[in-house]
Amino acid sequence: MGSAARLPQLAEHNPNTASSPMATITKRKNGWSVQIRRKGYPQQTRTLPTKAEAQAWAREQEGRIDRALAPVNLRLLKGTTLRDLLTRYLEEVTTVKDSAYTERLRIKKLMREQAFCDLALADLTPKVFAEYRAARLLTVKPGTVHRELGLIRHALEVARREWGMDLPANPLDRVKRPKLANARDRRLAEGEYDLLKTALRRTRNPLVAQVVEFAIHTAMRRGEILALRWEQVNWHQRTAYIADSKTGEPRTIPLLDAAMAVLRPLRPEKPIGPVFHLTVEAFKQAWERARNRARLDDLHFHDLRHEAISRLCEMGLTLPEVALISGHKDPRMLFRYVNLRPADLAKKLTGKVWQSVAA
Repeated sequence: MGSAARLPQLAEHNPNTASSPMATITKRKNGWSVQIRRKGYPQQTRTLPTKAEAQAWAREQEGRIDRALAPVNLRLLKGTTLRDLLTRYLEEVTTVKDSAYTERLRIKKLMREQAFCDLALADLTPKVFAEYRAARLLTVKPGTVHRELGLIRHALEVARREWGMDLPANPLDRVKRPKLANARDRRLAEGEYDLLKTALRRTRNPLVAQVVEFAIHTAMRRGEILALRWEQVNWHQRTAYIADSKTGEPRTIPLLDAAMAVLRPLRPEKPIGPVFHLTVEAFKQAWERARNRARLDDLHFHDLRHEAISRLCEMGLTLPEVALISGHKDPRMLFRYVNLRPADLAKKLTGKVWQSVAA
């Protein structure tokens, strides 16, 4: 007698396990664990406090996969490393940025020191970058980590949207950025500018000192100053037109007497071309050498922007007037740059007495 056909066993119901077409949800000691698997997509896992939260997260991730416009090319994601992606980003995206010099250094440092750069794109997970964040915060400030994670995230986003890398999600979207608790409020202390000017006089190229002077009297960024052209300076109206700024929006700023004084001896017979014939690399190296000679190791060039904006406020300009010069659209960001000295305010208030309007 032939053996009877074996009927498929029905799985017993387990109250601690739930499932959907792709997701498996299991009760653990520390919450409810979710695993989502679909062919062509990297596995996703997460642990949440309650079953309801786990089911909601699973539905959200499944919906994202269902809404994908193109199937994932797993072979491409397995055959492309983060190093490959950053190299292309360096060549095609970084080179056209005003911050190309510093970003190039940052990317090369990442590729030189971080092992995750050799991971395939398919193997990049939030955990990889969360562990990197935790380790990096032990040695550098939160702002540095924030910029590095932002750079990698943008590179992945460009690859997803423009280069045909069918990543189902950007792993850094689920990695919390460190809180920026290290906002700088550095200004020039009494006597420091004299030390800096003395050090700058020993610089071979006199334009370096003139760029520093111009920065203090205009609140312009380094890239904006080095990109300024004579055609953008209006001598009659005493203004400078900044065509390309960090915010992506051009602006026209008034020039103080001190800023005009920097420009006058530099003005050629035919005011055409760059005002300051310096590359970013050359200026940065000269600045660092002068700063070190002045023994102001903690002074960044960008701190001069804090100094300039604070001086504008101390001169009595309103916040909208200062914002017109600095280019800030968000008052909160502008306030980060305004670093008024309490001692100076105390002098300003000396002899002043409040009086009621009704008195």
